[in-house]
Amino acid sequence: MTLNTSEPIAVESAPEAEGGPDADKAAPRRLGMSFWAAIGWVALVTVAALLAPWLPIADPDAISGPRLGGPSWDNWFGTDPNGRDMFARTIWGARVSLMVGFVSIVLGFLIGGMVGLVSGYLRGLTDSILSFMVFVMLSFPSLVLFLLIISIVGQGLWVVCMVLSVLVVPSVARLARAITIAFSEREFVAAARLLGATNRRVMVREILPNVLIPMSALLLLGLGLTIIGEGGLAYLNLSVADGFSWGKMINLGAAPRTLRTAPWVAFFPIGAMFLTVLSLNWAGDRLRQHFDIRELGIGSRCDGRNPSAR
Repeated sequence: MTLNTSEPIAVESAPEAEGGPDADKAAPRRLGMSFWAAIGWVALVTVAALLAPWLPIADPDAISGPRLGGPSWDNWFGTDPNGRDMFARTIWGARVSLMVGFVSIVLGFLIGGMVGLVSGYLRGLTDSILSFMVFVMLSFPSLVLFLLIISIVGQGLWVVCMVLSVLVVPSVARLARAITIAFSEREFVAAARLLGATNRRVMVREILPNVLIPMSALLLLGLGLTIIGEGGLAYLNLSVADGFSWGKMINLGAAPRTLRTAPWVAFFPIGAMFLTVLSLNWAGDRLRQHFDIRELGIGSRCDGRNPSAR
């Protein structure tokens, strides 16, 4: 039997297994235009609130037109029952709403994140005590806590921020504890312990950066919730006593007669709050999806396993 070498031999290459070495080199998933549109709206509202004293708008406390006047060229959002410009008040109201939401969520994340990190890493008696405290905070009626603190301390800006941050702490602590427990059993943490790293160094240098990745998405979602929480307190006349916010503006226009004759008094601040919270929730959800994919990719490479070889 002779081999005919005059004809080329077709060599069929084996198809590369899906999810092979080139799978890790795939282009990362982008956040998309919707994410940047949401961030753009939040940035626009934040900049407008910060620059409100220097913007060419009417004085929010001065009479700028007839009472309950409709939207016009002079008053884009109409006027309230006292004849004050609703467009200017909507921009100025964002200052209190955003400040309360931002300060509350930052305080809640700092305290709750620290509690969850220590509880999930040290475990044992420390975990039992801190977890019990978190369960007590989750079980205590929020409205009763608001009334108790505000009736004792007052309705100052920082008091409202502290009250809202108390709501954030237990949820953040539980999430941080769960993530810390998952990462405390990874190989790089065990290697740091073998090299003689202290518990503080392991928590700060090894675990904390990995906890911050999924927590960043929750930060935006929590910011939206605290803004809504301030609006709910304002509707119950429990929010900041000095100044006004979107919630207090909504409360001003919530009277049945005002809603029938001048719905813009309530609907424009409602619309501003709705778009802001919607943008924060959308951006936070997109970040969560994005970071989840990155974590899966990092985890598969660090473990040295190929997902396709199962």
